[in-house]
Order: sequence, then C-alpha cells, then structure tokens
Amino acid sequence: MSALTTALAGQWADRLARAGLCDPGQGLVACLDDDLAFSRPSSHQALVAACIDRLGVGCVILAPPAEPHRTILEFLAAREAPAIRPRDCETRTFFHDIPVIGEATPAAVVAALARRKGAYLPGVGILAHGALSPEQAFVTVSSVAFAGFVKFFADHLAAARAGTLDAAARTAFAAAVAKLPPPPTEVPPLARGPFADRESVLAAMAEAGRATVELGLVDSVFGNISYSLDGVLAISQTGAALDDLVGGIDCVPLDGSSCAGLTASSELGAHTALVRLDSRRAILHGHPRFAVILSMDCAAQDCAQRDACHVACPRERFVDDVPIVPGEVGCGPRGLVHTMPPALAADGGRRGVIVCGHGVFTMGADDFGVALADLCAIETLCRTRYFQALGTFPL
Repeated sequence: MSALTTALAGQWADRLARAGLCDPGQGLVACLDDDLAFSRPSSHQALVAACIDRLGVGCVILAPPAEPHRTILEFLAAREAPAIRPRDCETRTFFHDIPVIGEATPAAVVAALARRKGAYLPGVGILAHGALSPEQAFVTVSSVAFAGFVKFFADHLAAARAGTLDAAARTAFAAAVAKLPPPPTEVPPLARGPFADRESVLAAMAEAGRATVELGLVDSVFGNISYSLDGVLAISQTGAALDDLVGGIDCVPLDGSSCAGLTASSELGAHTALVRLDSRRAILHGHPRFAVILSMDCAAQDCAQRDACHVACPRERFVDDVPIVPGEVGCGPRGLVHTMPPALAADGGRRGVIVCGHGVFTMGADDFGVALADLCAIETLCRTRYFQALGTFPL
C-alpha cells in the first residue's frame, strides 16, 4: 500500500471534516493507485472497495453527514425514496436527482453510482465516486449536502404556506434548526484597494476567497471571484477552491486577444459583462444557503413557469432591495449572463443580486471588503426573512 496514496486519502478525509460535511474522523476516503488505500479502518471498507472495483474509478468517498445534514438527508430519504429531487439550479443542471440506496450491498450501491455521481445510503451516509481523483468525489459530496439543505428548508416553507406540514416534518425541522450554525456576526477586514499590480490582485482574491468560505457563504469548491485591472480580468478557474486559490486564477484579457479563459470559471461571461456595465472592479459570487432558499419561495402557485422559474421567471421579484433574477449557468440563451449583470449594475450599482436557485453576486469599487460585507448581509437578511415568513423568531 502506497504511503503517498494513504496520505492523500487522509487529507481528503480531513477536508470533509473542515468543510463541516462529516464529523472529525468519520469520513472514509478510498483511493486506488498501485494498491487501494483507505483514510481509516472501517466496517464499510469492503463495500467501498467493491464499488471502486466494479465502477472502475479511482476514488470513492463515504461521508456520514454531520448535523444538520444527517437529520435533513435522513428525512428526505425516507420521504422521497428512491430518489431525492432537489430544485436548486445547479443540482437540476448537473445531478438531476440523488438516488436513495435501498440496502448496503455492493450491487445496490454500484447500481446507484453507475447512474449518478453521488447517492445517499440511509443510516450510513453520502457515497460519491471520482473517476480520477478524490477532488471529484469531494465536490459531489458537497453538492449533495448543499442540495439537500436547500431542498429541505425550501420544501418546509412551501408546505407551511400550503398548510400541509405534518408532525414528522415539524420534528425534523426543529431538530435541523437546533443544529444550524449561527449566522456570521463579523466580517474580517480585507486588503484595501485599488490594487496597482497583478500580484496584489491575486493576493487579495485569495484572501477574499478564504474569508468567503470561512464565513460559510460558499462551499469551497463553488462560487467564483474576479478583479478587473488594466483591461485584464483575473478570475478563479473552473472548479477552483475559493479557500485555496494559489495557482487557481486565470488572467483573461477583456479584448479577447488570448485563450487564457479556457480554464476560467463557467461564469466568465457574466463577470465580463459586469465589468463592461459597472465601474466597480471586484466581483464576488457565493452560494449562501438561505439566499438560495428564499429565492425559490414564490406565492404564484398557478404560474405557467412554476417548474422553470429558475430560468424563465416572468416576474420582478426582490428580497427587500435585492433583486431575484432567473438564469442558468453559462452563456446560453437562458443564461444568467443575460439577467444578472444588468440587474446588479442598475440604479448606479446595487449591493447584490440573487440568481434564483443558484447564488448571490456582489461587487466592490476597488477591493473585496464591501463585496464580502454585502454578501454576508444579504444572507443574514434572507435567513431573517425566511424565519419571519414561518412566523418564528429569526435565527
């Protein structure tokens, strides 16, 4: 067994705990190199090993979810088996649904993971595979936890409005709410701009990315960040971890004179459109959970676009002064590149825009201080409005 492969598995298991996806020491990561290495001993090693062998992949993660994700996923799995069907934009786009595995056997697990990148095994945890690396499986585990969280709280609010909540839903909700981390109360000071050179820009982006993750405003493998300087847009690469941006930033000329943007974030088009509409240099995009949840709350039950509101909502919607716009990932005809930039640049520059079922974009004139503070304030506002809508004391 390779010591390097074992160390790699251990590093990703530790990262699961740091991200709040598992309790410390609970995640199981298996990586295949010359031999199969595990992050720790586990009674589930044989199950995970069989998955790697039968799927022909390089890594499988088994992540017993930390609270409140455990309560949430157990409830959703019991209600929605054989598959949990989230409604947030990115899950619809990239995962479609989350299979609920009926039994802890290699055949059942492999059948689920052959159909989707990740699945949930009740009483055990999230299972995900990576064809080449543990990072791929980690992204899926994070996505399943995020999608479950958003669906659980969005569904609860919808059921409360419809008067269809039952005792089990109320009990699960109370248990999940009791385990919620408190909202951030302080935003750390960040480097002050304007920045005069590329090195200062990259350092400021790395600092802001770390702070965004630490405040719980985005899972590390999601979101993006950019800064415009002298006709060049420095932007995080697609799949780059916001809390580890060293080597993960592309510098893309805004005149299109380079192909440097090939590895840039999938939201490069939206960032480019923003800097052409708005004089502010710094752009921050996070996926704060309650902003996403509240963006999916709509009283128009008879709307013809009800099942496509994340890409085709015909209404003008706001959370207080913050607009909610439709738009899917990327630059297609229904992409957020067409809806988010003009909404954020309107009225001399708004403090933020929520993309329905997706996340929040904010900007700063010369640095990321205001952008981060606004992202945090919008999430706190949405969390407050959510609990107020339920008639409970906001957390």
